[in-house]
Amino acid sequence: MLDRPHPTPKDPTLDERALAKALSGMHFIGGGFVPPRSGKRFAVHNPATGEQVAEAAEGDAADVDAAVANAATAQKAWAAMPARKRGAAVASCGALLREHVEELARLIALETGKALRTESRVEANTVADILEFFGGLGSELKGESVPFAPNVLSVTVREPLGVVGAIIPWNVPMLLMALKVAPALVAGNTVVVKSAEEAPLAVLRVCELMNRVLPPGCFNILSGYGPECGAPLVSHQKVRKVTFTGSVEVGRIVAKAAAEKIVPVTLELGGKSPMIVFADCDFEKTVAGAITSMRFTRQGQSCTAASRIYVERPIVENFVDAMAAKVDAMVMGDPLDEKTDIGTIISHGQYDKVRGFIEEGRATKGATARACSRMPDDPALKKGLFIQPVIFTGLQNASRLVQEEIFGPVTCVFPFDDPQSVLAAANDSEYGLAASVWTNNLRVGLELAHRLEAGLVQVNQNLVVQANLSYGGVKSSGLGKEASLEAMLEHFMHKKTIMVNYQ
Repeated sequence: MLDRPHPTPKDPTLDERALAKALSGMHFIGGGFVPPRSGKRFAVHNPATGEQVAEAAEGDAADVDAAVANAATAQKAWAAMPARKRGAAVASCGALLREHVEELARLIALETGKALRTESRVEANTVADILEFFGGLGSELKGESVPFAPNVLSVTVREPLGVVGAIIPWNVPMLLMALKVAPALVAGNTVVVKSAEEAPLAVLRVCELMNRVLPPGCFNILSGYGPECGAPLVSHQKVRKVTFTGSVEVGRIVAKAAAEKIVPVTLELGGKSPMIVFADCDFEKTVAGAITSMRFTRQGQSCTAASRIYVERPIVENFVDAMAAKVDAMVMGDPLDEKTDIGTIISHGQYDKVRGFIEEGRATKGATARACSRMPDDPALKKGLFIQPVIFTGLQNASRLVQEEIFGPVTCVFPFDDPQSVLAAANDSEYGLAASVWTNNLRVGLELAHRLEAGLVQVNQNLVVQANLSYGGVKSSGLGKEASLEAMLEHFMHKKTIMVNYQ
């Protein structure tokens, strides 16, 4: 068992292992670190080496009760605070996190295996940006004047919902937590977050840092497993809004539990995002875009990863060759090494799942698997959860590799001959989160953008989620939107109508 030294460092630190130990075994409730009521803890491992780097508190219903009670008490005073003042506090949190960007980047790289230079540092900077963005929207919580009758003043006002329960995933935990916490807080809610058991450390540090600015109880975080900690949070009677990012299977469970209480729910449930490449594209830009779109630097562990790439037949072979060459040039290795482009898979369970898909694809008649990059040579990484990126060709659209979300460094490439056929193939999926089209014919690009069944469609780019751009899917990819003013107004507030008869 790892002992947790006290206190955690006040100033930014670059000793990620010492920080991980300092955060060990605690929730953050009511403005301070709190041990789990049960005394139970679970190990947190570095997926690049297999070493245990910390322990996390194993939360249960008793911890949920304590966190929600603190949040409910704090919410009354927080909601009464002028909205611009709440926004200023959240923006100040963003400024504080900017001072800790390198610390947070190193900590998230340690616990998730995401490469420091290409992934973790980017995420840490984006978290600060999200808090600053939403912090500036405190004055936008507006209602309307509604024409009703000459003698009646009729207006709408927006009010917070109360306590928000947020459940976050492990792939970009700080970023996706910020997308939930920042708008909820600015809108006047308080928040209880349940972190992913694979990545509980960096988000806990973010919570601690933000609590240096926020009143106690406004932002609380628990760690633990879904059935024991997440389920009690979703079903808690004082939680008046649930926001969840994760799998379709768990999303259905969350939606049913929220429906039992009749509270609103936001679900972001993943995707199987198509990338459509026409022969008239800017070839070099599009090849580079494919590498970015597939999120290879994150080992493909992204909801918006371009795991289905449709390339117009005249250029498909050259495109696959060029794409493979670029991935071959990428360095897979220690996530904390600045030379590393590609880190690890998050956990043994995810590693086995991805390997199973790859083996199934290799065994499929007519399919070709092209493994890229190379495994690390460092003996210290021999237990690491590294997988070579694989580009498949020759698969049928009915293949599990094409229809199911792998959440690993695996993409499938197909030739196509005309826009109608590729549109039908791209839409042949239960998911509808994101898509991209690459062409210099903007008429074709815009036509497909309108007809693709996805919540976010980009032409000649495939950026990750950005603050101020509405983000959310259709079909099995979820319900509701994140990342925008719309998300804050429509998903973290309710609209009240007030009518005054002055005659």
